[in-house]
This record gives sequence, C-alpha cells and structure tokens, in this order.
Amino acid sequence: MRIGVLGAARIAPAALFRAAQAVDGVEVAAIAARDRARAARFARRHHIPTVHDSYDDVVSDPSLDAVYVPLPNGLHARWTLAAIAAGKHVLCEKPFTSNAAQAIEVRDAAAGTGLVVMEAFHYRYHPLARRMAGVVREGLLGAIERVETSMCFPLPRFRDIRYQYDLAGGALMDAGCYAVHCLRMLSPGEPVVTAAHALPLRRDPRVDRAMTADFTLPGGGTGRIQASMWSSTVLSIRAKVVGTRGTMSVFNYATPQLPSRFSLTVDGRRQQERFGGEPTYVHQLRAFVAAVHGRRTNLTPPDDSVATMSLIDGIYEAAGLPLRP
Repeated sequence: MRIGVLGAARIAPAALFRAAQAVDGVEVAAIAARDRARAARFARRHHIPTVHDSYDDVVSDPSLDAVYVPLPNGLHARWTLAAIAAGKHVLCEKPFTSNAAQAIEVRDAAAGTGLVVMEAFHYRYHPLARRMAGVVREGLLGAIERVETSMCFPLPRFRDIRYQYDLAGGALMDAGCYAVHCLRMLSPGEPVVTAAHALPLRRDPRVDRAMTADFTLPGGGTGRIQASMWSSTVLSIRAKVVGTRGTMSVFNYATPQLPSRFSLTVDGRRQQERFGGEPTYVHQLRAFVAAVHGRRTNLTPPDDSVATMSLIDGIYEAAGLPLRP
C-alpha cells in the first residue's frame, strides 16, 4: 500500500512514518505541504521519495492507494472528501471534522464506494482498549452507574493553531475528542449531554481552553468528561467505570505502550493487568491495511465519527459556545 501525506505535521512521524516501518506492505510514498521547501526537508528527513507541489497533486496521484490527513481540524472534511472523490482510502486524524454536519457529509460520500475511511483514534486499536471495551460489553461490572474520562495536558501557547476558532480549535476538539470517544466506548449505549462548562480564552471567548461535560447514560447511569489544554488540571489521561458489581480504573488509556495502569475490582476482588508492547499507532496502521484488504478491522468508521461529533456539538451548545465552523 502506497500512502500520500497531506502536510508536514508534527504528529506524522509517530503516527505514520515509524508505524509504517513495523507494518508489512506499507510505503509512505509522497507528501505535500503549504510550503514546498518544508515538505522537501520533511521528505529528506523521513525518506519519502516524492514531494508534490500541492495537496491536490497528492490526492490525484494515481500511484497512491491511500491518503493520510494530519492537517488542522478545520481542513479534515475538505481533504477527506477530496480523497474519497479521487478513489483513495483515507486515514484522517481526529477529530474527524469540525462538526457533525461535516461528518455526515463525509460518511455519505464514502458510503457505497468500497473505500476505507478511518478516524485515527489510535488508542482504540490497542489491546488495552479492547480489554476496556470487553469489560463493559461482557457485563463484568454489572449495570453501569458511572463513567468518567479525561484528557488534559498543558498547551500554554495560545496562538497555536489548536486554539484557532477558524481552524476548529479548542480543548474539546483537540484533547476532549479522546475523552468523548472513550466515554462512548465505555457506555452501555450512546450518552446524552445534560450540561457543560467551558473555560474560554481571553483573546477569543469562542475558544475553550478547558471543558467539562455531564451526561446521562442508557439504563440510568451518568457520565462526565474533562478536557483541558490549560487549566488547574495539568495532566490527566484517565478512565473510570463504576458498576453495581465493581470498578475499572485506567491511567493513560491513550498511549498504553508508555507507563499505564489497568485495575479491575469485581465482587470485592481486585486485579491489575499490564499492557505495553507495540505503539498504538502500529496497531492502528495494521488495522487500516487489513481493512483495505477486506477484513472487518475498522473500529472507527464514519458512522462512529458522526456519533462522536454529534456529542461534541452538543457539548459546545450546552456550554454556550458556537459550533466549530
């Protein structure tokens, strides 16, 4: 599989280039960036053979099978749609689009094409996420009473693109999409937003630097997500599920190949399990390739993305902030 890359993004080396070295049959074959010189430097550093002049040239390159989209959030929908129209499979960074309406547009464009469109929630492809989802699905905790997830990290560079409203920035979009997606994975059905509170930027009050949201869950349980790129909660990447029979607690569900903890208590008996091994990005790329070859390994298809983006829209509305454009 030959993959083209749109943009010389900071996430690309870990998310794709190094992962491709561990997955058989994958070549990162072409790249383009807004600045061709920057793309050329990126290509030399990462041994990418072809540098194109534009994103359009990558998307239309007949030698490529797939396109990786690590562009700013506000450009995801446009270039995913362009890749689908050109007959390319797509691995698109999260959040999938700027809002649910765009996610529906992409889903509808991909429907019936036979193309694989995968949102790059890499954590979802790791054995830890499989174990977390299994605990809930198999009913080990009994009836689910409470689900809490968080993704908080410090980003005090307030002119960073991740804080730009026109590029669909904000803590909920950049960090919180993980917490929202994980909450959905661990819930017994789709959550419903009941309340949300944002800490806005002073320089642009449309943009959240932190967000907390509450939910009701099917069956009568409740949920909460916490997301932050600048708040009193400096670092928190956690998930907790409380049921009638016990509790599951996870530290660092997002990159469990780094230090992480998984603890499960059922009927008073506590156990801890270790998860490490290959990076989440390797698991994700392997699943993407398998899906292209016809296997049912796409755990984050456009339908899943529509559900996540719908919750994100609902959180912004509940917090009194405008949807991302």
